[in-house]
Amino acid sequence: MFEFFKTRTALAVVASSALFLCIGLYVGYNDRPAIERVLNLSGKETAVATTADFSPFWEVWNIINEKYPGAEDVSDQNKVYGAIQGLISSLGDPYSTFFSPEEAKIFEEDISGSFSGVGMEIGKRGGVLIVIAPLKDTPAYRAGIKSGDRILKIDEELTTDLSVDEAVTLIRGERGTTVTFSLLREDEKEPREIKVVRDIINIPTLDTELRPDGIYLIRLYSFSGNSPSLFRDAVKKFSQAKTDKLLLDLRGNPGGYLGAAVSMASWFLPEGKVIVTEDSGEGSEPEVYRSKGYNVFNNKLKFVILIDSGSASASEILAGAMRDHKRAILVGSKSYGKGSVQEVVEVTGDTLLKLTVAKWLTPNGDLISETGLTPDYEVEPAVEEDSTSDPQMDKAVELLENWPGIE
Repeated sequence: MFEFFKTRTALAVVASSALFLCIGLYVGYNDRPAIERVLNLSGKETAVATTADFSPFWEVWNIINEKYPGAEDVSDQNKVYGAIQGLISSLGDPYSTFFSPEEAKIFEEDISGSFSGVGMEIGKRGGVLIVIAPLKDTPAYRAGIKSGDRILKIDEELTTDLSVDEAVTLIRGERGTTVTFSLLREDEKEPREIKVVRDIINIPTLDTELRPDGIYLIRLYSFSGNSPSLFRDAVKKFSQAKTDKLLLDLRGNPGGYLGAAVSMASWFLPEGKVIVTEDSGEGSEPEVYRSKGYNVFNNKLKFVILIDSGSASASEILAGAMRDHKRAILVGSKSYGKGSVQEVVEVTGDTLLKLTVAKWLTPNGDLISETGLTPDYEVEPAVEEDSTSDPQMDKAVELLENWPGIE
């Protein structure tokens, strides 16, 4: 999965406040003080002030151990991991999660950009697991999975109560093996079953094309670690192409690194212009990310950006900044609305906590989370699955050839 996130390494004792459900193996639950004694995963003890009543937790713990068939086959450590995940689920945030050792390994593979899976970004909306976007030329893309598909089952597992990361764990697997999805597509009454053969996924970055009509097209598929340098090369080629018509296709781009979005926006904005604001809520000063001031284009640039429901995270940051500063016209359909940032905390040597710590605002102060970006020109994609037409692209080309200007 691609997401906006910041990484941070912390001692387990720092994260212990998020692990308070690990208490009690050394404290009786009948006579606990208001200051609970917390045993974190490193075995160190610290104190956390709380007025919460932990007796139901320990009552359930004991009932499970006494009455659940096979309780002895589930280690106390795995029960603790499950309790922590339940704690995080209480936040109601689909992007915050705890990674057990096995899940942490998968997450680190995500960041590396190469793993064995099907190649699609997934998320949750209204409690339903959905496809944000299949990545170009991956098994999911070739199998016909679409942005907006609702995932009802993964193999025989219902997705109703799965977190995003639990779903990712089920989707990943050995190269050459098959995973079966039950998907419900918009405007369809019956789910469809799609089988996908897993493969090694190398996340694509961008393609460029100088079209016969003089439009320079950049298709950007992800905001990976190397995307700023590739985008710089693409901008250089555009400047040498002797055209003033630039089309940036962000459809199906699920995002990635914040730094990549800031770098790309800086090619079009003077130094110091706001690109995005990180709002951590009351009690914290907003953090503002500003243009580095590469700003190589004058006001004669004709610039259109294509977005759709698969455009998320960094895609929305870049498109939102260009719209608010009147540098580009947005065409397509409403973007996904992934406008939050997660901080990754190392809890122990082999476990991680990914926690939402802020929301993103466009330069005009618009909140991206949930609402997404509404294009200046809303154009729905082709209805027929096998259609070769692209009405969104057609509209973008029409605007570039008959430039209306930006007011």
